[in-house]
Amino acid sequence: MKRFSSLLIFIFLTAGLFSQGKDKPVTLSGYITTMQTVMFDSLSGSFMNENLLHNRLNFKGYLSDKITFSAEFRNRLFTGDMVRLGSYYSGMIGTDDGVVDLSWNLLDKQSFLLNTTIDRLWLDLHYDKFQITVGRQRINWGQTFVWNPNDIFNAYSFFDFDYVERPGSDAIRLQFFPSSSSAAELAVKVDRDNDVTAAGLYRFNRWGYDIQFLAGFVNGEDVVLGAGWSGAIGTVSFRGEGTWFDQWEDFPGDESTILLTSGFDKIFRDNSMAQVQFMYCNNPLELNNFNSFYSGSLSSKDLAFSRFSAFGQYTWAVTPLLNLSLSAMWFPDLDGYFAGPSMDYSLAGNLDFSLVWQHFNAVMSGEKSRINLGFLRLKYSF
Repeated sequence: MKRFSSLLIFIFLTAGLFSQGKDKPVTLSGYITTMQTVMFDSLSGSFMNENLLHNRLNFKGYLSDKITFSAEFRNRLFTGDMVRLGSYYSGMIGTDDGVVDLSWNLLDKQSFLLNTTIDRLWLDLHYDKFQITVGRQRINWGQTFVWNPNDIFNAYSFFDFDYVERPGSDAIRLQFFPSSSSAAELAVKVDRDNDVTAAGLYRFNRWGYDIQFLAGFVNGEDVVLGAGWSGAIGTVSFRGEGTWFDQWEDFPGDESTILLTSGFDKIFRDNSMAQVQFMYCNNPLELNNFNSFYSGSLSSKDLAFSRFSAFGQYTWAVTPLLNLSLSAMWFPDLDGYFAGPSMDYSLAGNLDFSLVWQHFNAVMSGEKSRINLGFLRLKYSF
């Protein structure tokens, strides 16, 4: 595996040098953020503080009109109380779920932790109606906003707002575009445990809706079938997804998991937007602590913590520079909820200030628990 990792990195570095040598365009973009986080259960209790200095670098180059490569890095410096948890925390930050380990804790000390991760590293070739992408990439099959059971290759957490790029997969993806409104895809992913996810998807447009069907094998253990759609009812967007998982060893069995979700969103004339989404799951994940809300290792099978879940969000662009947002979730089985107001203000064309609060309240392991997280972030993009 180390040889494969070294070979893959060598190929992409060579591709980058070749591209520059031929005077082909190579682009660099990214951002630098500093984010202060505070965590507490109540104002009268103890506080935990953390600071994250985050630099992202996105390199993209063009070997020809048909070949593109990309390499994207996350460089993160953590300081504060969470780092003092020791190997548990540094191990969680340094974990790489891909078949190739591209995450390194460069400095792991008592008071600070420096991590570098390559979360995109792919080579893309397109010719006529075909496109093939090899390497660490994001395969986005989701149609809805919050919960995406069709996203079987790289599920993500809605609460991890600071990671807008979302996780990627070590995969090979083949796409065929029969027409401008249809596509057929085949993708194969391998994770760090050498578990394979392989699936196919067909997407087309009918009756003004984008409709898709998928089938495959997930994480080396489940047969999966799914469908999704996105369209509109009048001026209201209407979208949804459904996915059925059944264990391969007992197929067809009685231990299957079904996730169904649908939502509506509408943009109003005053530059505001409202969104609602609902989800049903016959076999929700048992929640023992609030870390599961942020876990990057959850699969699309583990998105539900309650048989029924509901989400709502209202966003208002007060001025072209100021956005206010309020979101909430309801988890009946946990007798719990989430509430999260936020504010984003543009200080300059490439400098943004954000203030976010997240409140969780639920019954876990028979006890009522709550936690508050406050985030203050300054972000410079280039």
